[in-house]
Amino acid sequence: MKYDIIIAGGGTAGCACAYTAGKLGLRVLLVEKNSFLGGSITSALVIPAMKTSDDAINTDFFDKLYSELKKVNGAITYMDGNKGWFNPELTKIILDKLMTEANVEVLFESSIKEIEENLSSYIVTIEGNNSLHSLEMLLGHIETNYLVDATGDAKICQKLNCEFLEKKSQPINLRFIMSGVNAEKFSNWIMDFDKDRNVTTSCVVNGNTYLSTAYTWDESTNWALRPVFRRAIADGAITEEDSNYFQIFSIAGTPDSVAFNCPRLISNTKNPYIEGRLSILRLSKFCNKYLPGFENAYISSIADSLGVRVSNRVKGKYVYTADDLRSGKCFENPVVVSNYPIDVHSEKKDNSTLEKVYQEYQLPIESLMVNDNLFVIGRCISADFEAQAALRIIPSCFSMGEGLAKYLASRSYR
Repeated sequence: MKYDIIIAGGGTAGCACAYTAGKLGLRVLLVEKNSFLGGSITSALVIPAMKTSDDAINTDFFDKLYSELKKVNGAITYMDGNKGWFNPELTKIILDKLMTEANVEVLFESSIKEIEENLSSYIVTIEGNNSLHSLEMLLGHIETNYLVDATGDAKICQKLNCEFLEKKSQPINLRFIMSGVNAEKFSNWIMDFDKDRNVTTSCVVNGNTYLSTAYTWDESTNWALRPVFRRAIADGAITEEDSNYFQIFSIAGTPDSVAFNCPRLISNTKNPYIEGRLSILRLSKFCNKYLPGFENAYISSIADSLGVRVSNRVKGKYVYTADDLRSGKCFENPVVVSNYPIDVHSEKKDNSTLEKVYQEYQLPIESLMVNDNLFVIGRCISADFEAQAALRIIPSCFSMGEGLAKYLASRSYR
């Protein structure tokens, strides 16, 4: 059994790579540990996707996903022109549809167990749910010309003892959703309460109210919601740590639901899921009591996985740096064009970084190359800590996956 490309990880980068490669005629196997695709969007509830440059490249997959989701009321374009406001549950279904359309073979509840290098190819064995997949697939040796690590944590590169860059960390999140929100009531209140349109916005799309607002415990910003959080802390409704980061967005197609980009877990804990879920309970009760429009709201979903901003970063053929990014250095074969800022979260108050970038920057294909047959896409690319903090967003991961697929297709047909 032989494939042109085997991709480990069906998250944002992995799906973009698989779909594009399949549409370009390559035989693709996508191996996913969960029972659904989408990674950060679906499993970690990282919605919406952040807006990036209008001159972004390798956006065909993003555009296709948006157009298909919009047909089922699963995507909107927000007032700032951001098309990345997706519905996570509908995204699972549409990704299945797209993989089928591109003739991508998908193995759910599976992972790559062993890898053997064989001259200019790799031979892998798969472990997974034998009630879902044939014994031939699970027991046989599967050969591929190209192996792509899209696991987020560089699990394939770890198995192959690749070289890694210095490990640094950012706080993780455990996101959740509340439903039963009176969005119009909350919008009217928060838009009057917070006049800062860089923080709080609201608009009507298809007759429904969509909104966004935020607060952090940083004293360097004059947050309108500070007195509300201070009162809740004084009342014992939430802890000081619960208040360190708070950001919410409406969800496409379910305007009575709000997605929370929090709690941000900043203390060292042996079990972030337990700590995170307890914080979610406190934050939900805080919303019920202190935020008009949330009186009857309830927790409707908690992410299956943590929102991880940075983990292992592989040392590839080219290590992309923050200096490359700030200078707007150009490359012969770019896979990403973006202007998203360097976004580094900190566990310490007034110590996070959101550094604006005043020109577009490019990520080269060489930062996805480990060797001629092994590639890495997503948050574990070959980039230094600050550069990765700008490149980890969903649109850039889509572009990495798509750009890599186009590159590999061009090599395959030479």
